[in-house]
Amino acid sequence: MQPTSIAVLGLGGMGAGMARALLAAGAAVTAYNRTPDKAVPVGEAGATIAASAAEAVTGAEVVLLSLADEAAVEQVLFGELDGRLPPGTIVVDTSTVTPTFAVAAAKRLAEAGVRRVEACVLGNPAMAAKGELRVFAAGEESAVEDAREVLHAIGQDVRRLGPTGNASALKLAFNLMLGVQILGLAEAVRFVETMGIDRGLLLDVFESSGWRSPVLSFRAQFMRARAYRPAAFRSALMHKDLALANQEALARGTELPVTGCALGRYADVLASGRGDDDAATVAEPLPGGDGSAR
Repeated sequence: MQPTSIAVLGLGGMGAGMARALLAAGAAVTAYNRTPDKAVPVGEAGATIAASAAEAVTGAEVVLLSLADEAAVEQVLFGELDGRLPPGTIVVDTSTVTPTFAVAAAKRLAEAGVRRVEACVLGNPAMAAKGELRVFAAGEESAVEDAREVLHAIGQDVRRLGPTGNASALKLAFNLMLGVQILGLAEAVRFVETMGIDRGLLLDVFESSGWRSPVLSFRAQFMRARAYRPAAFRSALMHKDLALANQEALARGTELPVTGCALGRYADVLASGRGDDDAATVAEPLPGGDGSAR
């Protein structure tokens, strides 16, 4: 890619991975994370580490966000960076938010002459670091086109989905499917263990069956090892995304009963203090309960 100055804000698993992919593509990356320790490996990989979000975006042509939730986006984009992004700046927002929030954010930025590209990504941190994500971009066509090199640096498959909100809706739909499928595999594990069968046998057979998928096989590794940290997708974030999907559906008069069941299960996981565990942790019983979904 052409030399580009990019600020990366948010260095969780996905943000750090995308920063590495951008560095590998030749971009000049300045990165910031609220927890400084998470920024260290990205700095060792070649990024300049800023002391604040405002410092990170100084001189940046593109600002890439990878933040946990809408509250974090609001705090950073419309709080810490209020008035600090010059007209013409492109904000590539990979944070998972609702379509309603996405549309409102794009409108608020446009009033300041800043263009927002909604770039919802599918994949895991390892794929992010290799630039192998699938990227679904929405927003103003010219903005998506101007951000294309950045999008291709982080993704092997980049598609434009039309107006703002479409990519967020698709991302929530995929995370909805992920949440309920992980819960289904987890309950199969719990069932065979109840019947006196080792979970390893089920997972071995699963790997050579028609039920296998890359996504579930990835989660099966966590369940096999009974080790859920470091997480590839934290349970707290899974709960958040299921809640957002449920919220948006209800606002439009649609009920998602299976999603609601999964949401309740992850609420229990959070209540047990396991929000930082990978979402596959639903395969384990909850303290003081049988671990079954509501």
